[in-house]
Amino acid sequence: MTDNIPLQPVRHKKRHDNKRRDGCCPWSRCCGGGDFRPRTVWLGHPEKREQRYPRNVINNQKYNFFTFLPGVLFNQFKYFFNLYFLLLACSQFVNELRLGALYTYWVPLGFVLIITIVREAVEEMRCFLRDKEVNSQIYSKLSTRGTVKVKSSGIQVGDLIIVEKVGLLISSLIKFFPVFHHKGSCFLRTDQLDGETDWKLRLPVACTQRLPIAADLLQIRSFVYAEEPNIDIHNFIGTFTREDGDPPVNESLSIENTLWASTVIASGTVVGVVIYTGKELRSVMNTSNPRHKIGLFDLEVNCLTKILFGALVVVSLVMVALQHFAGRWYLQIFRFLLLFSNIVPISLRVNLDMGKMVFSWMIKKDSKIPGTVVRASTFPEQLGRISYLLTDKTGTLTQNEMVFRRLHLGTVAYGMDSMDEVQSHVFSAYTQPPQDLQASRAPGATKVRKTISSRVHEAVKAIALVHNVTPVYESNGVTDQAEAEMHYEDTCRVYQASSPDEVSLVQWTESVGLTLVGRDQSSMQMRTPSGQILNFTILQIFPFTYESKRMGIIVRDESTGEITFYMKGADVVMAGIVQYNDWLEEECGNMAREGLRVLVVAKKSLTEEQYQDFEARYVQAKLSVHDRSLKVATVIESLEMEMELLCLTGVEDQLQADVRPTLEILRNAGIKVWMLTGDKLETANCTAKNAHLVTRNQDIHVFRPVTTRSEAHLELNAFRRKHDCALVISGDSLEVCLKYYEYEFMELACQCPAVVCCRCAPTQKAQIVRLLQERTGKLTCAVGDGGNDVSMIQEADCGVGVEGKEGKQASLAADFSITQFKHLGRLLMVHGRNSYKRSAALSQFVIHRSLCISTMQAVFSSVFYFASVPLYQGFLIIGYSTIYTMFPVFSLVLDKDVKSEVAMLYPELYKDLLKGRPLSFKTFLIWVLISIYQGSIIMYGALLLFESEFVHIVAISFTSLILTELLMVALTVQTWHWLMIVAELLSLACYIASLVFLHEFIDVYFIATLSFVWKVTAITLVSCLPLYILKYLRRRFSPPSYSKLTS
Repeated sequence: MTDNIPLQPVRHKKRHDNKRRDGCCPWSRCCGGGDFRPRTVWLGHPEKREQRYPRNVINNQKYNFFTFLPGVLFNQFKYFFNLYFLLLACSQFVNELRLGALYTYWVPLGFVLIITIVREAVEEMRCFLRDKEVNSQIYSKLSTRGTVKVKSSGIQVGDLIIVEKVGLLISSLIKFFPVFHHKGSCFLRTDQLDGETDWKLRLPVACTQRLPIAADLLQIRSFVYAEEPNIDIHNFIGTFTREDGDPPVNESLSIENTLWASTVIASGTVVGVVIYTGKELRSVMNTSNPRHKIGLFDLEVNCLTKILFGALVVVSLVMVALQHFAGRWYLQIFRFLLLFSNIVPISLRVNLDMGKMVFSWMIKKDSKIPGTVVRASTFPEQLGRISYLLTDKTGTLTQNEMVFRRLHLGTVAYGMDSMDEVQSHVFSAYTQPPQDLQASRAPGATKVRKTISSRVHEAVKAIALVHNVTPVYESNGVTDQAEAEMHYEDTCRVYQASSPDEVSLVQWTESVGLTLVGRDQSSMQMRTPSGQILNFTILQIFPFTYESKRMGIIVRDESTGEITFYMKGADVVMAGIVQYNDWLEEECGNMAREGLRVLVVAKKSLTEEQYQDFEARYVQAKLSVHDRSLKVATVIESLEMEMELLCLTGVEDQLQADVRPTLEILRNAGIKVWMLTGDKLETANCTAKNAHLVTRNQDIHVFRPVTTRSEAHLELNAFRRKHDCALVISGDSLEVCLKYYEYEFMELACQCPAVVCCRCAPTQKAQIVRLLQERTGKLTCAVGDGGNDVSMIQEADCGVGVEGKEGKQASLAADFSITQFKHLGRLLMVHGRNSYKRSAALSQFVIHRSLCISTMQAVFSSVFYFASVPLYQGFLIIGYSTIYTMFPVFSLVLDKDVKSEVAMLYPELYKDLLKGRPLSFKTFLIWVLISIYQGSIIMYGALLLFESEFVHIVAISFTSLILTELLMVALTVQTWHWLMIVAELLSLACYIASLVFLHEFIDVYFIATLSFVWKVTAITLVSCLPLYILKYLRRRFSPPSYSKLTS
């Protein structure tokens, strides 16, 4: 990927290459010097570089070929849990500490490591292939040998690159030569970089426009001086110098001459020189490095294992203390640590990792959320505990497709169902003969009709003129570009503008009969319903700015010579410009409440003398050296008085499917939604209302722009007095508040039902996520679809990428990828909830299984004079946690308390999980007590009922233990799945069949007696029946919330 400056037009065959040249970031970390410095870049001569620049490659891999195995092993054993088992297995090489066969310790550890290594290898290979695909994208480069193909990884600073329409820029360029566009300019889509939906106009370096062909750029002696790489995507300082000119040419370069990486050419084909590559790109510098995410559930389980290890040490010390520290007591401590090592279950990590793989598979195979991909299978249970959802706007909540919805004239309004009336009014205005118009003024009813028709015509004409839209003609395979432009072919015409709003307005005027067919810097051509071409001269244009919130244009009608000043803008500024009326404020409010973007359109007729006077003052103001912008604004404002109000327009940015019900589900689930967007404040406000992110009965507090500490203090105090109020704040104001009053601002913002942050830079989005995590301690989920959302997605506890029209950059960087925002509801409410509850049940049951056998070992050692002798040896101890109980215990990953339809219908069930009750110290303690009770009952029962030989104790206790575990699984299950029944029966069958081969540990003849059967039955019933009774009583008198919905 590279950043460029454009040069000149070359006719190329149109290439439809919609592949994304992106990656997850960060870029290559291997190249280029340390400090960023300005550079002098010679056109087409990368070998003349003065410094070393980073390679233009993406590298998202964590390891290389040599560091893979050491890196994976280090990352595994740096955690206490795995290091403990490694030391445990290694201790068996010491004869004094050996308690049994080596395989009893090394086989489970090896199994865990193999699964981990295979999983990491698969993920690394996928990452390598994705990087290779992006780095191998082919581009065209101008060279002395002509146009050559080059991989994106081979692009260097100084190369002249040809970028075609719909081509994603993978480096930063300076635009020199517009290819395929006779006016020299081109439009750029930047929503992947800054989140703004407006198209940006980019201009070539002026002095290169006189070159006949693009290849001549290689023949001139010229260079670009560019500033050092920085994160500012809205500004650029540089110069272009041509040394072989007479005299030498120097031209200043600004942001209007740049084509940054991660933007898309929306029109034409351009040639640009590469000035930044790799890690020096603006898009990369605005992307924070991804952090290594560890699930909260894993941290909680790790905490529980530390508690279990503490219990293991305490039990071992107690055993040795009861021996009065006799003999080599320090060796006895180590032997007891090994003997009771089952207290910390090694199978816990295996079961949880395999469970997560099953949950991830279930998500991918869910037919109701097709196309969903799990890229991080290590923490699907995180989805079940989200407290804050941070979402992008453009492409995530909205489709970024503007649709004209309403035209309001004050006394009459036209919606989508009545546009044919508007069309007939426009048609009659241009087709009715002038004499008929005079004759039609007699009757009163006709006069009203004529007045309405005239007003509609004036409104449509104004909308068709006051904009910055340019019609562009392209070859459609039948008609070439030049012929299409000459005859204004409708099928070849596309509209280009800096805002999709403006395009929707011009497309609407075309649909009602008034078509924009041509435009250049100084003129505009309109076609009427009758086919007549109207010519207008553009005298002045006053572009829209964030501060002015309006745009204006002065045109002269060539057929009549009339000069008219048209203006459109936001109601807040236009209300003081138009003539007095009693309906503007009310109707603007009504349309805004419907989620429409409202623009007020007005006009003012000017005489030739008035215009000449204005032009003289305007030119004089633009020549001022001091306070130029203020003087220019003052002159323009002299025209903006008592303008005639023509109409209101309502445009809707269409929402993604089912956005409103999805946000309603999330809100009812206790999840607070924050919208972080790079778009304008008014646009973000409209979308928040339209999507019902802010409910109808909630007030909205728009945080006034602040620049100083005192202003921020006053505005925060004003906001503090509001209650149950949504907050709308701009990125600049947010930065000031976080600088001086971070704690106070976050405290107030977290109390809001919804927060909208507009004009947010990518790094600012990530900062907000980080602050939420630090201040609240709650889990966050970030959702986005563009490259500008990658930092936010990678910073959040759960990153969800929406794979949309803008490609896969966010999707590839995310932990989970979905195709539509509405799928998020099911992903959280069903899969997130089930994954968390199942993981909690599975972990607690594995701990229970290990504590049971450890309790039995403790009782056995206590009875036999605190001897460090294992109760079960060899295959019994391995078989217990594998073939005898693994399948039933692991089948808990299929358990569910309610059906998925119920979970979606009652999102309040999700709210219960936010407190972490399924896995808490309370539930952990309950399972510990259950384990101690059952282990004690089984061991004391076996000691009490055995007859003569020790081997009978082993047979009775082990069989009772297996049956108890199988019955406890049945007790825990809430909804039976056929695989659960198979697992129970299969495990029981495996145990019975294996008894034939276990004669070394179990007396086969004894287990065939009636005495064995009744003793095992009695012990099993005493260990399980009280728990069944307690479960029944609890469900009877204190049922959980979900049981009320399933009954």
